[in-house]
Amino acid sequence: MDARTELLAKIETRTARVCVIGLGYVGLPLLRAFHEAGFNVLGFDVDPVKIQALHRGENYLKHLGADFVRDMVRSGRFDATTDVSRLGEADAVISCVPTPLGKHLEPDLGFVEKSSDDIARTLRRGQLVVLESSTYPRTTRDVMLPRLEARAGERGLKAGVDFFVAYSPEREDPGRKDHNTQTIPKLVGGIDPASGEIAVALYRKAIAQVIPVSTAEVAEAAKLLENIYRAVNIALVNEMKVVLSAMGIDIWEVIDAAKTKPFGFQAFYPGPGLGGHCIPIDPFYLTWKAREVDMPTRFIELAGEINREMPNYVVQKTMLALNDRGRAVKGSRILVLGLAYKPDVDDVRESPSFELIEKLSDLGASVDYNDPHVPATHRMRHHDLDMKSVPFNVDSIKSYDCVLIATNHAVYDWQMVADHAKLIVDTRGSMRRVTGRRDHIVHA
Repeated sequence: MDARTELLAKIETRTARVCVIGLGYVGLPLLRAFHEAGFNVLGFDVDPVKIQALHRGENYLKHLGADFVRDMVRSGRFDATTDVSRLGEADAVISCVPTPLGKHLEPDLGFVEKSSDDIARTLRRGQLVVLESSTYPRTTRDVMLPRLEARAGERGLKAGVDFFVAYSPEREDPGRKDHNTQTIPKLVGGIDPASGEIAVALYRKAIAQVIPVSTAEVAEAAKLLENIYRAVNIALVNEMKVVLSAMGIDIWEVIDAAKTKPFGFQAFYPGPGLGGHCIPIDPFYLTWKAREVDMPTRFIELAGEINREMPNYVVQKTMLALNDRGRAVKGSRILVLGLAYKPDVDDVRESPSFELIEKLSDLGASVDYNDPHVPATHRMRHHDLDMKSVPFNVDSIKSYDCVLIATNHAVYDWQMVADHAKLIVDTRGSMRRVTGRRDHIVHA
């Protein structure tokens, strides 16, 4: 039996073993989706703390709930490891590793390259390899595939015949209640027709709707387009916010008015900057790749510049607000409400709150933060604040010269903040519906 037929038969009978590399916000929900579909699953991560937590049945992604991994761990169809040599046990290996930016906004594919090399070490006949990381077109074909082929050639294995390679972009949105991994439609494109066919068959066992596309490059480009679309529209409302603020017009009321039109408009909202792994990063993956074909991406780059400038705008507004009240930012006590990049999750990836805290601290302010979802900071790629969340109560709010609202978590009592804060800088429109005095509220 040829490798294609054999692997398709394993997928159909759910006897194929599925391994997910990278057990973070994308990988862990995907691993559980395949487990719930009846597959034997193996999770791989370089972080031993995650693996130990999973073996205890503990979920370290709080927004998914305490019970998210317990049934999976107890089933007998789950294991997790830091041992890279075990990747060869899987019939399908799915890589969900980070794709960050370098310090000059260039793509950093180090994690993709490392995971590709790790998979190649134990690559065998009848394996499917899928990349899910957000990246520029041709990464699967030009970066992952050659690394696999280098080892495969030594064993007499040929891509599309003996082993198979595809791309399927992750579309996770942490904290969203109306969709989850199983219900978000899945794009799948192979580096050849057989690879695409097998990857589609696998995902259709775990995901409600799978959409085949002709190549891995189409799927890679679609992922970038989705997030560039959002980044550009967020940049538009951020720029509108700055302009309308100077005119004394409430951007939030303007958006509410515009979205009453039943067609031709989709509401996007301003903020203190972009957060999350995709929207702040993906546009720069395309602009970098576009330079290889000598094509300008002025529109996308401009949107990136606007969004990246928003933390500076917020800091400037905070400085001016303090100055209007006779206080310098140096020596002022400032409380940042919200460390996560979006409401009601513990996800701090690329959160603008880190930049706000660092910039204000560099100006001489004494800065604390409160976030009920993030009790303490941890060392990150670009930040190491070494801070703990301070209490959120009346006495705490009263003690600060300024409260800077960076994330509009649902648990926050905005009326209490409005009643007791000396000065509020609101980047999220959270103060729009509070009652009482408003002369101490500045919208930024």
